[in-house]
Amino acid sequence: MFANVCAYVYLKPNLPNVDTLRDVQLQVPLRVYTRDGRLIASIGEQRRIPVRYDEIPKLQIDAFLAAEDDRFFEHPGVDWEGIVRAALADLRAGGVREGGSTITMQVARDVYLSPRRDMKRKLSEIYLSLLMDAQYSKQDIFSIYANRTFLGERAYGIGAAAEVYYGKTLDQLSLPEMAMIAGLPKAPSDINPVVNPAAARIRRAYVLGRMRDLGYITQAQYAAANASPVATYVHGPTREVQAPYVAEMVRAAMLAKYGNSIYTSGYKVVTTIDSRLQLAANVALRTGLLEYDRRHGYRGPIAHLRLRRAPDARALNTALGRFPDVGGLRPAVVESVAPKSARIFVENLGPVTLTWDKIDWARRALAGGNVGQAPRTAADVFRRGDVIYTVGTTAQNLQFVQVPQAQAALVAIDPHDGAIAALDGGFDYYQSNFNRATQAERQPGSAFKPFIYAAAFDKGYTPASVILDAPIVLGGATDTKAWRPKNDANKFYGPTRLRVALVRSRNLVTVRLMRDIGGEYARDYVTRFGFSKAQLPDNLTLALGTADVTPLQLAEAYAPFANGGFRVSPYFIDHIVDANGNTVFQADPPIACFACGEQALPPAQALGSLGTSGAETAPLSPATPATSLTPGTPLAAAVGTTPSSHLDTGQPDGKFLIPGQYLAPQVIRPQIAYLLADMMADVIRHGTGIRARALHRDDVAGKTGTTNDHRDAWFSGFNGDLVATVWVGFDQDQPLGPGEEGGRTAVPIWTYFMHQALDGVPLSRVPMPNGIVTARINPETGLLASADDPNAIMEKFIEGNLPKPENPEGKGGAKPAESEKSIF
Repeated sequence: MFANVCAYVYLKPNLPNVDTLRDVQLQVPLRVYTRDGRLIASIGEQRRIPVRYDEIPKLQIDAFLAAEDDRFFEHPGVDWEGIVRAALADLRAGGVREGGSTITMQVARDVYLSPRRDMKRKLSEIYLSLLMDAQYSKQDIFSIYANRTFLGERAYGIGAAAEVYYGKTLDQLSLPEMAMIAGLPKAPSDINPVVNPAAARIRRAYVLGRMRDLGYITQAQYAAANASPVATYVHGPTREVQAPYVAEMVRAAMLAKYGNSIYTSGYKVVTTIDSRLQLAANVALRTGLLEYDRRHGYRGPIAHLRLRRAPDARALNTALGRFPDVGGLRPAVVESVAPKSARIFVENLGPVTLTWDKIDWARRALAGGNVGQAPRTAADVFRRGDVIYTVGTTAQNLQFVQVPQAQAALVAIDPHDGAIAALDGGFDYYQSNFNRATQAERQPGSAFKPFIYAAAFDKGYTPASVILDAPIVLGGATDTKAWRPKNDANKFYGPTRLRVALVRSRNLVTVRLMRDIGGEYARDYVTRFGFSKAQLPDNLTLALGTADVTPLQLAEAYAPFANGGFRVSPYFIDHIVDANGNTVFQADPPIACFACGEQALPPAQALGSLGTSGAETAPLSPATPATSLTPGTPLAAAVGTTPSSHLDTGQPDGKFLIPGQYLAPQVIRPQIAYLLADMMADVIRHGTGIRARALHRDDVAGKTGTTNDHRDAWFSGFNGDLVATVWVGFDQDQPLGPGEEGGRTAVPIWTYFMHQALDGVPLSRVPMPNGIVTARINPETGLLASADDPNAIMEKFIEGNLPKPENPEGKGGAKPAESEKSIF
């Protein structure tokens, strides 16, 4: 007793306070989720999934007791029999060699002490264990042990180990898997099933034997578990949603706000991403790029393997393991070639026969995006040993493809509050982590025209206004640097109504329109949509979309057309929860509320630049999650789902009102937003976006964009609840090839996405505001038609801004300007 007291007095000054065990912080990685709670990513050096004691299966507890400390629930923190046995072994070895540590002692060592092996540390470990056992329940101590213990392959704790070694949660583990995990603390880096399967099997057998001897399992259970195979590969985190570009955006935003602690502090970030829409975006983007790639021919195999006469599946899988999966595409090797088919071996799928209908697309790729003659036989495409790529999950749906060289981006936002519902920044993040949705600044081409039209409508122009579509030279007719804009087909169509000009994407009309309203006025006006004036060229080329913008910026800029004229700023973090379950950030964005009253701006009122709001530069701006998209339900209506704290129900007509501090700024009149949306609906009905008619919906609208030499293809479209922008192009800024333009290249991706996004969702048209009237006009002159005009058509106008009646002879349309004097 005296010796114990002396030892305690000697050690006491250096012993930590065991009360701090309650405050032990696990190094839990940053976890990123969709709005509906699906895991996007786990980011951190340590893999850790904290679990409570009541979540640990009893058999898993028994396995640890059998392997480490079968008297854990009986001894006072120290097993004196084990200590004596270990001391004798140490004396024989001439130093500290055998631990004799209980689970409690291992926790004491892990939490409080250094890894140094000497007698003083061992005595400290004993006293701390006794103190811990006196102050904490066995369940608390075991929970800390189960969550902190290193179990190899960056896995800390049994939750992470279950995921790393088996891709399972704890409740899904089998008996042999539990025994394997319980055997790892002895030497986690040396005897885990990935590094050394043979040693892992021996250790597992020991744990199973101990469990049998202690009566935890029967002999039959032991025999069956001991005979089971050993897993030999590392499983990644169970990501339920593939959104790596979003995960990186979150990581960067969190790092900027909280520093390097984000990797270990257990933050949980819930994004605005809708898992259903994100899946639709991924599939749409990849499908569209693969279709584009096929149109431009086959570039040949990625490699060639020398095959034995009859290679076995294991050898083929090993050989194909050298080639990475890219964007869901799997490598395969050609085993044999027949006249109209080929037998291939697909990695981890096995042999598949490619029929001729899956091969005949493979014309030889030529320079400039051109293709050669169609192949006549499979031998024109393949030879034995060729390594190719495939896509599909079964032999029936497998397709022969190649990794696209072009890239694409898709971003979708909720126009009510700017929440990013889906974002894909490229074909494969792990091939290229450059986020084209937020970082690729490219010219939008004709997709920019609606902003010029909006500026013109605020100066009194209407959809019926007539502008001359004819050649124009700007900068001086004899000047070698003169600019001679032209239409895409290099044709001219004479006097053209603005509705037709936008639907048919007539370049010369838009250039003349911007010249007529004034270049400086147009630049100022366009900043209302979120663009900075610095990024807008100070000349008439702006009319044709020569400003460099990102897909996210263009989606943001289109939101006012969908929501009645309100400017919303994109955001992607809904809320952040710390390791203790406290919400440390909650988004609360301004809301676009059409029903809150139409705040008409006077014509030509310049609001000036409102600044830019790229989601990466201001990711944590105040916002509310209430109006964002939710999976499996109709897209949310802004007013009906707004938190009650933001509502004022005192309006006599019963409408909900959002107080001014929560209301997004109205940057264009709702009547102008409506007219542009209505005109862009015609782009899909019978204009350059006609491929989107495949949706069979009349609530969608949008505008295509194609830049010079077909280097960029765009489509930005929307309905009343969702805005989505698609860009397709090369990172190296080269032409997409003959015939590739917004309507052919970008619209299909947008259509694939919206088909899934709006599946089962009621129509949501852009609402018509007060102050819109319909009148009959002459389609040639744009003037009000006479009562007996048989060719008259209907057109929409802002009340008080109708065209003049046509004269009795049916003439009197707007005259094109006499002078072509340049202001370029």
